Amino acid sequence: MESAPSTTQQSGGAGGAGWGAFLKSIASFNGDLSTLTAPPFILSSTSLTEFSSYWCEHPSIFAAPAQEPDAAKRALLVLKWFLTTLKQQYASRSEQYGNEKKPLNPFLGELFLGRWEDDAGTTELISEQVSHHPPATAYNITNLPSGVRLEGYNAQKASFSKTINIKQIGHAVLTVSAPSAAEPDTYLITLPSLHIEGLIFGSPFIELEGSSYITSSTGFTAKIDYSGKGWLSGKKNSFTAVLYPTGKEKDILFNVSGQWTKSFEIHSGPAKHNSKDNLVESWNPLPLSELIVAPLEKQHPLESRRAWAKVAAAIAKGDLDTVSTEKGKIENAQREMRAKEKAEGRTWSRRYFTAQHDGADWVLTKLGAAVGLPENGDADKTGGLWRFDLAKADAARRETPPSEEEARKLASELLGQ
Repeated sequence: MESAPSTTQQSGGAGGAGWGAFLKSIASFNGDLSTLTAPPFILSSTSLTEFSSYWCEHPSIFAAPAQEPDAAKRALLVLKWFLTTLKQQYASRSEQYGNEKKPLNPFLGELFLGRWEDDAGTTELISEQVSHHPPATAYNITNLPSGVRLEGYNAQKASFSKTINIKQIGHAVLTVSAPSAAEPDTYLITLPSLHIEGLIFGSPFIELEGSSYITSSTGFTAKIDYSGKGWLSGKKNSFTAVLYPTGKEKDILFNVSGQWTKSFEIHSGPAKHNSKDNLVESWNPLPLSELIVAPLEKQHPLESRRAWAKVAAAIAKGDLDTVSTEKGKIENAQREMRAKEKAEGRTWSRRYFTAQHDGADWVLTKLGAAVGLPENGDADKTGGLWRFDLAKADAARRETPPSEEEARKLASELLGQ
């Protein structure tokens, strides 16, 4: 949903007139909600490109599978890592529930770069908006000491039926080089669907639904089933998960259950045998590792926090006129850039990622069928089948940072600033 271009001051808050008008506009809308305007008062000051960091706010858990020599236990550690990311990805912005706001829609070419420094060593994050119509964000996260690497991309398809329903399109690929393994493990990860609870009360929060999967080149698959609190029973953000040899879903090696926002337990074997005797681990959320991001003045002009700085400052002040004005500058400059590219017969060059257009992707060819992903990775819905390009990344690292004058010129041309 794009934020409204109008500079009319609107008041937010639960039960406010602005919120009620927004709900009515959603309820009467028929089609893809990404084309519907949302009022500025529900905007977050964070861009979607930053959401890629939520995959790895526990770098030591992210890197841990590389130390496990047993393939089944490595697959379990991968499942554990994935489950520990869910709170950060889907609830970290609304800890008390009811504070979920709409993130800023990234512009084509927007970047978010950072790193973590902790007991796992240095872990690098690269996130880039690789498509705008349809919108898609690609990311690459690498723990340098272990070589564990995650790459992926995602887009979202939103619709309304009693609430906002969001289908996540895309996938992630985790690569793990393990002790004594002849070649690295590859894990193909699908993304859960979600919907927004609490809309009618003006206090929205996210609930996951359906199932998602992780399947590996070593022959193991994990299935995660999500459920929320019903009218009569259940707890918010509940889930169950099982790990089994691929194609043998009844031969459960491990099962996991709990709440993805709070805690969970891992047991060996099927859930019907759960007891203290087969308890593998009880997990409770750990303190997060700090993501280190360069100061604004040292960031590339297309890096998210620098590009949206004026918009974010206006949101923090509640100055909705300035929010609309500054946001409009970026959007207008981007439209002009796309028109110029079209007139000149060229396209925007992605800085870190490349879309695969010819031939099938080997990961999807080998593993996609086990988790219901097509060989093209739904590329038609994400602007391409995006993969991290090591050559591009090396070239970007060797580049001389733009001078202050060059940075101002880029910001003026691409962002209207």
